[in-house]
Amino acid sequence: MANRVRRGLHGGRPPGFDKERHKKRNVVERAINKLKGFRAVATPYGKRAHVLLGTVTFATIVIWLRS
Repeated sequence: MANRVRRGLHGGRPPGFDKERHKKRNVVERAINKLKGFRAVATPYGKRAHVLLGTVTFATIVIWLRS
């Protein structure tokens, strides 16, 4: 473990593991993967921010209603 700490960013996996932080990251990654299931979100054809925001909002509502 001391070797990884000494090497810093180039030392492979981090020396510590925060279980709660990993759980939160997992939730976010799963939510993004669900959003990617909607083609309009995965490949945003609307180049304007308000159009993309509306698309993501609509997809989020649909996901919420399905669950």
